[in-house]
Amino acid sequence: MTNDPMARPTPIRLVCLDMAGTTVDDGDAVMESFGAAADEVGLAGPERDSAMTYVRETMGMSKIEVFRAVLDGDESRAQVANAAFERAYDAVVAAGRLRAVPGTEDVFAACRGRGIAVCLTTGFAPATRDAIVDVLGWRDLVDLVLSPADAGRGRPFPDMILTAVIRLAVDDVRSVAVAGDTSNDLWSGHRAGAGVVAGVLTGAHDRATLEAAPHTHVLPDVTHLLAVLSA
Repeated sequence: MTNDPMARPTPIRLVCLDMAGTTVDDGDAVMESFGAAADEVGLAGPERDSAMTYVRETMGMSKIEVFRAVLDGDESRAQVANAAFERAYDAVVAAGRLRAVPGTEDVFAACRGRGIAVCLTTGFAPATRDAIVDVLGWRDLVDLVLSPADAGRGRPFPDMILTAVIRLAVDDVRSVAVAGDTSNDLWSGHRAGAGVVAGVLTGAHDRATLEAAPHTHVLPDVTHLLAVLSA
């Protein structure tokens, strides 16, 4: 038997869960809102089609960074597009179109009942993120919510996960479980050194796309994470 602490299994102490597509069912409102943003800045024809393909491929990233990329670094247009996106998505929230992915709140409760902290991470701006959390009544069900603006960089960088580790006083990044519906979620978890990096099949990216990114699991939905944590 080894006395090396690095060789011992590390129990999970924090789960970092993506929002839209993982814990939040928005009926593809993210793409709808990106479409409204594209219209706002005059993207049309093949240019618009190319931009929307890029949006789908990079789902999970910071929204403003996506707009900077599709608009060739034009900061003024990117800011206009981002504001249009936020207005469109905020309208979806206000209209009551969002739902929790079935079983999500049970996952929150089960994790916290085991002494596992719950952090929600997203590419949304803080105002939009907070509106989602409030309309779903999740404010007291989770320990922390983070956007790229809170951490420095969004996905695929590890900043939000590492920020959660620091703010929630987690001792070891290997005791973190990350779950999300995009390859960027998985890259973020992998780069952070998380012990569990799980893709879920309820959102933007399919199994083949998720399996092409670094991962420990690909799950039907977020509720299956509980079995992983119990293993």
